[in-house]
Amino acid sequence: MTVDAEILQTLVKMPEPLKKELLHYAKYLIENYSETVSDVKPPQKKRRSGILKGTFVLPLPDDFDEPLEDMKEYME
Repeated sequence: MTVDAEILQTLVKMPEPLKKELLHYAKYLIENYSETVSDVKPPQKKRRSGILKGTFVLPLPDDFDEPLEDMKEYME
């Protein structure tokens, strides 16, 4: 279902006072935001390779799989 069809379907269900409020809000949006909103999506940023270089140290230490000292009381 398109957005237009869904809006119309919802509008039919509304009482008259809410329809008037919706009309005022729609006009407000058109006046204040119609120039700033466009259908063009901003270009996506390109991913850069190598930005995490040096973050991970390999090979892992021998005690990597050992329980942490801070967790000893929970492990008992």
